[in-house]
Amino acid sequence: MAQSASEARMGYIMGKAEGDGELWHGHVTALTVAPEYRRMQLAKRLMDVLEHISDKMYNAYFVDLFVRESNSVAIGMYTQFGYSIYRTVLGYYSGSGDSENAYDMRKALPRDKLKKSIIPLKHPVKPEDLEW
Repeated sequence: MAQSASEARMGYIMGKAEGDGELWHGHVTALTVAPEYRRMQLAKRLMDVLEHISDKMYNAYFVDLFVRESNSVAIGMYTQFGYSIYRTVLGYYSGSGDSENAYDMRKALPRDKLKKSIIPLKHPVKPEDLEW
């Protein structure tokens, strides 16, 4: 969690390490920055911390996250951070009678020297087909 000098909560990131073999990776569960602290590179700094931990502490191959297909602002932000769309997950977000696809976005870490973890899949997958 990031706090201001006055101890106001500016934002937070939650993540975990998961997977097996070459699918061992860091996963961004949630990233939130309070509106009054946006456009200050706080999201980038929080992501950098999670990527550093995934790389140095867990020796992961990549970091991934899921984002709504319609969330062009977040997709653009993650793209600027070096993430790319690995695959589409059909109906990942659901509730109250409607569903929306997600993009699984990934960023290769130094352990993945050939960057195999970010080669995009050609076909979408369903949530039940996800590895982790």
